[in-house]
Amino acid sequence: MKNFDEILNIHTSGDQIGFHKSFHYHRYEPTPYQGLEKLFSEYGLRSSDRLVDFGCGKGRLPFYIHHTFRASAAGVEMSEDFYREALENLRTYKGEKARISFQCILAQEYEITPQDSHFYFFNPFSVKIFMKVVNSILLSAEENPRKMDIILYYPSEDYIFYLENSTPFELIKEVVLEGDENERFLVYRFNQTFD
Repeated sequence: MKNFDEILNIHTSGDQIGFHKSFHYHRYEPTPYQGLEKLFSEYGLRSSDRLVDFGCGKGRLPFYIHHTFRASAAGVEMSEDFYREALENLRTYKGEKARISFQCILAQEYEITPQDSHFYFFNPFSVKIFMKVVNSILLSAEENPRKMDIILYYPSEDYIFYLENSTPFELIKEVVLEGDENERFLVYRFNQTFD
């Protein structure tokens, strides 16, 4: 197993000590590299894609997808401590820094850009906040029609139910990791293109 933190000259390991006092925000835990390897062996990005990681923590996913696909990435993180660690990782990162950015804001305050095409969620917050973020994504699609994917890791039933029953997103891929049946990635796509 490759040690990506070492290869990329970043430090993203370690879970959050203690918990947020809010019901709406969940504990930070980075997506395991072996899970990312499995997902992206079956599902690829292009260098023209831009991924937004909601609840990015120390920035593992943005660095990984930039290193792997040369895609650009944005990390959205509400914790000032994790945000500072992500910025420190950006400073030491061995790749092209200009294509990675981080914002220390609440997810529902992030302004979806016309370049944003992929959105990643590892259960960072309650379904109420998820619904607000997905609504922002869909509003952006109305203004700038394009194909957009939502990637869920360890998906909560609430997220799945909302996407499948209240949005035009459709499941296009499931990547199951060994062991726990909940340990899987689901990729939902919304493809809105007009002539």
